[in-house]
Amino acid sequence: MNIIILGAGRVGESVAESLVSEQNDITVIDMDPARLRSLEERIDLRGVVGNGIQPSVLREAGAKDADMVIACAANDETNLVVCKVAHDIFNVPSTIARLRSPEFIEGDELLGKNGFAVDHVICPEESVMRYLHQLISYPEALQVLEFADGRASLIAIRATHGGALVGHTIGEFRERFPHAEMRVVALYRLDTEMEATKTTRILAGDEVFVLADTKKIRYVLGAIHNIDEPVKRIMIAGGGKVGLRLARSLQGQCQVKIIERYKARCEYLASQLPSSMLILNGDGADEDLLLEESVGEMDMFLALTSDDEDNIMSAMLAKRMGANRVMALINRRAYADMMQGSTIDIAISPSQTVIGELLTHLRRGDVAAVHSLRRGAAEALEGIARGDVKTSKLVGRKVEELKLPKGVRIGAIVRGEGNKSEVLMPHHDIVIETDDHIIMFIPNKRLVREVEKLFQVGATFFG
Repeated sequence: MNIIILGAGRVGESVAESLVSEQNDITVIDMDPARLRSLEERIDLRGVVGNGIQPSVLREAGAKDADMVIACAANDETNLVVCKVAHDIFNVPSTIARLRSPEFIEGDELLGKNGFAVDHVICPEESVMRYLHQLISYPEALQVLEFADGRASLIAIRATHGGALVGHTIGEFRERFPHAEMRVVALYRLDTEMEATKTTRILAGDEVFVLADTKKIRYVLGAIHNIDEPVKRIMIAGGGKVGLRLARSLQGQCQVKIIERYKARCEYLASQLPSSMLILNGDGADEDLLLEESVGEMDMFLALTSDDEDNIMSAMLAKRMGANRVMALINRRAYADMMQGSTIDIAISPSQTVIGELLTHLRRGDVAAVHSLRRGAAEALEGIARGDVKTSKLVGRKVEELKLPKGVRIGAIVRGEGNKSEVLMPHHDIVIETDDHIIMFIPNKRLVREVEKLFQVGATFFG
């Protein structure tokens, strides 16, 4: 696909890097020539210097032949205008805008073709907040991702000493906990993917990816892991957009303390949040402040400022002072990779949380959801089986008969809608039916195109 990306900031850079790796033709527009030059030296793309709202700049970027425009500049106004110009003047088929304001909701008439012509909305801050909220709900997990409108969940767990998995094979675990119906779709040991068969033995430190019915997640986690107590006390360092959104989402669920460096921002937070939440003016890496506010009694400490170094330092300090679980927002991928699983329990990359949302709109075939795993190296994809035996590569065939690319595994099949839906484990003799939601684990992004073809319907299908 020919894709134009407006904005070479952190989000734009991560999006470009991810899309280039999938053999797309990428052009990035930005006002900063030095930033573009740096991108061109590292990534196989073309940079255009200029203001993307100007038709002449979009024309130079190749808007006449573009399949998609992704506007992720810093300002909502700029992104809205770029989408409007791209659609009205150059007839670009698909537009995506990064919009921070909650006033703009995907599907609203204002964003329709007669409005700003925005097909899809992404908001990194909202995506990070949802991601964090899931990790708070399931404190034993490293990652929690939902599929099929929340009916199935993929959970990443670190196998620990004393847990039911360590020292046992996957087959033995299933025998010991027959009611914990789940599928191990991937296993990583020291950052290397291991074969996940029933004879594979789990060792302490292994990262295990499990798919199960969302309704049974608590039970599955209880069988796999020594479940921690529910999160009741949280301390947040950083009262920016992400911190505020998260605090709002936690109202009535647990005790929340927020440490914010700037006094004016503290006053704004106090006006937006209930009086039961304590707003502290100070530095999240101030040892005396953390001690005074009993950080060692916190179930979870989250470092959510806009500064990577501050987040790393405050999270490491909180952990050393006794916080049960610490997370840090880290924009630089190299930092995130280095800190993940160290003193910091979970390093969160904001750009990676939105990549999946973008990829869903880029995937061919009937793809309903995409989630980026292992910081972009792997992918979990939810596709919908369409057509019939003649026109589909999936429908009417048993799981064992499917010709999947090497390494690709089916994690679960969701059949039916609403309350009548059921999550099926992919046993070898299950037959795929029309409209089944099939969740697949893809260990390498080079295999994505082959997987997409499985969900493409033959030319004779007119359903």
